[in-house]
Amino acid sequence: MSPWLALAIWLVVVATIIPVMGMAIGYAEMKISAHMQSRIGPYFAGGRFGWAQLIADGVKFFQKEDLVPDNADRPVYKMAPVLVMVGTVGLFVVIPFGPGLTPQNLDLGIFYALAISSIGTIGVLMAGWSSGNKYSLMGGLRAAGQLIAYELPLVLAVVGVVILAGTMSLDGIVQAQISWFSEAGWSLGMPFVIVQAVGLGVFFIASLAELSRIPFDMPIAESELVMGYLTEYSGFRFLFFFLAEFANMFTLSAIAATLFLGGYWVPGVPDSILQFVGPLVLLGKIALFIFVSIWVRWTFPRFREDQLQTLAWKWLVPISLANIIVTGVLKVVL
Repeated sequence: MSPWLALAIWLVVVATIIPVMGMAIGYAEMKISAHMQSRIGPYFAGGRFGWAQLIADGVKFFQKEDLVPDNADRPVYKMAPVLVMVGTVGLFVVIPFGPGLTPQNLDLGIFYALAISSIGTIGVLMAGWSSGNKYSLMGGLRAAGQLIAYELPLVLAVVGVVILAGTMSLDGIVQAQISWFSEAGWSLGMPFVIVQAVGLGVFFIASLAELSRIPFDMPIAESELVMGYLTEYSGFRFLFFFLAEFANMFTLSAIAATLFLGGYWVPGVPDSILQFVGPLVLLGKIALFIFVSIWVRWTFPRFREDQLQTLAWKWLVPISLANIIVTGVLKVVL
């Protein structure tokens, strides 16, 4: 199969997966939040359980008129949601779903994942600047400041895992967790979260900030900025931002599960079986992170801007640097 044909097939698969995944995560969020607040949640579209609510919302968005403000920079305004979605789709390329089930096993896989995820920041800034709206501009500037601040602890949290694994390949990181302690004659592997719990905590908090979800939703902040950088968007362009948020929840949770929880690996299960159950195992670990993300959103209030920046620069960055130093020392000594 030619590389271009393989790429085309993969794009079709991802283009099919993202809407389905977005609807599944959106439905889970509506039902979990309703349960936490003692509400029923959606129950009209799709009968008693409201399973078709997100399908109805998607049809509604496509029926809406695609409006472009008169004062907008039209090419940049139209390109922004596409750029955000491209950054999301690019992350699926390096996620290992099982033994030999990595779409592209790059030697610098985690470096690629962190780099490609930053493209969304540019798309958000483009959306805020090009809309010709002061609320959108303020939301875009807030988003740029927030995402830049939390990119640093996000990257630093990964360094400890890379030191332990000795590779930046995501598949290699999974294999390092499978073969951990093999040099000592033990056949039992262990996930890196055992010694990188601090790194996982920093990575998870920074991921929530990257997603701009409560309590890190300062770029949107409905009570202050209407809808922030999304204020002027409607129809399918708004839907692109909506899907990108849920798709990023999935991909960042998949990367966290791969780095810290062993990805598709289950202790004692051979590769011949993991080829079939590995994707389900990974989905289960991803679901755990998504559930915690939803729980955090409906539990904590929004940070003030100064609190948000203080958490990043005065707490997460020093903690992640200390984690790197301790991990490096233990790697050399042990």
